[in-house]
Amino acid sequence: MRDRVARFVRDEVIPYEPALDAGGRPAAAAQAELRDRARKEGLWALPLPVELGGGGLPLGAYAALAEVEGSSDHGPAALGSAPLLDVTMLARHGGNRIREEYLTRLVAGEIRTCYAMTEPDVPGTDPFRTATRAERRADGSWSVSGRKWFTSGAATADLVTVLARTSGSPGDREGLSLLLVPTDSPGFRVVRELPVFGAAGQYEIELDRVAVSADHLVGEPGQALTIAGERLQLGRTLRCLRWLGQAQRAFDLMCERASTRSGSRGRLSDHQLVQQHVFDALLALRTTRPLVHEAVALIEAGQDAHVEVGLAKVAAARMLQQVTDSAIQVHGAAGLGPDTPLPALFRGGRAARILDGPDELHITSVARRVLRGYEGPSATRG
Repeated sequence: MRDRVARFVRDEVIPYEPALDAGGRPAAAAQAELRDRARKEGLWALPLPVELGGGGLPLGAYAALAEVEGSSDHGPAALGSAPLLDVTMLARHGGNRIREEYLTRLVAGEIRTCYAMTEPDVPGTDPFRTATRAERRADGSWSVSGRKWFTSGAATADLVTVLARTSGSPGDREGLSLLLVPTDSPGFRVVRELPVFGAAGQYEIELDRVAVSADHLVGEPGQALTIAGERLQLGRTLRCLRWLGQAQRAFDLMCERASTRSGSRGRLSDHQLVQQHVFDALLALRTTRPLVHEAVALIEAGQDAHVEVGLAKVAAARMLQQVTDSAIQVHGAAGLGPDTPLPALFRGGRAARILDGPDELHITSVARRVLRGYEGPSATRG
């Protein structure tokens, strides 16, 4: 199955990357064609629940596929696994209407979702300061007002899960809830696109007294950060798996370039400094992969994986940036231009050190957890 997914991404998805990156109608047409091909080949929505139309693969089995699927940013969407986080969250915490009305359509690729948590002028590492508010109306529905940014895919989403304050004031540790908002609701608008190093896909959105049905509350009032914590653990780990796939792609390009490029001093592969790039990149890949799969195993087993996810996230982000940087160096000027995916991969590696929490957040969080185990005379070491 891994080989089949790898071939599909290599032969079907990667040739479409220019059209998919361009957005608009060419991207929509390409996505529709790729979805049809994935279904015909029996590769559609492999990690999503069988009862909803997916393949039913458990996380541990899917992890090996996620690496090769994620070697292209467009692989998860083309193969139908992109909504895994939303489907998992809504299946666990959504009410009857949410589950009945949206889940099957999400898995089928008929509708799209996005997730809005971060706000302008509010540190993403401090969700307690969330200013977006949801107030109860007389009929039990909610009125949501606020602004979010760096919301992936908001321009084409049908639904957005919004983190909002339903009680208390910004800074309070209680009173945050999640609401599922249809994007065609009056008062919802996309303010602007926020290119990340020139790449499209991120947006700032505004909600101006958007009416949301009472049955579109995800979980219970005040439960947002518990649900978000579950989502972030799985989401960070999925990102790490995909970053491994992207780094492997950059590594393969580097080795192919070194083995085929010759100059007056012989092949690049015979140069010791090029060999150093290859060695260091391989070492980074091989030492990061076990960290990521250790996090996968703990999450699948339902165990606490905070330390392992934090280690994996920082290591994978650094690794992706390091490997793609080496690949660019070996390619020379060609690595900076449009003829290889290396600029996009490098951009992803740099953004990875901020996405889902900056390195500094994970470093301090992991260190504090580890050090707590050494406090007191009876602390368990190791």
